[in-house]
Amino acid sequence: MDKVSCRSCGTCVLVEKFSDQHTSVQWNKDAQTACTELETTGLRSHTCRELRASIDEAVASGALTVSTRDVDVRTRGRTVD
Repeated sequence: MDKVSCRSCGTCVLVEKFSDQHTSVQWNKDAQTACTELETTGLRSHTCRELRASIDEAVASGALTVSTRDVDVRTRGRTVD
């Protein structure tokens, strides 16, 4: 998972992108508290529009790649000691 920061409020979450339609976002308590949209919608919405746009921008710029799952997802093919 890679860190992505929201362009609106600056909150940082961990993101794994599996396809155009499938995105996994891992929220922590600090991110939940910092997100201005979650303050009003709650975590039931799972994301906010600004964070979604930030993730899409990260994919478009190449900062976040789409995982093919042909390697170990936990390590993304990296060697772990």
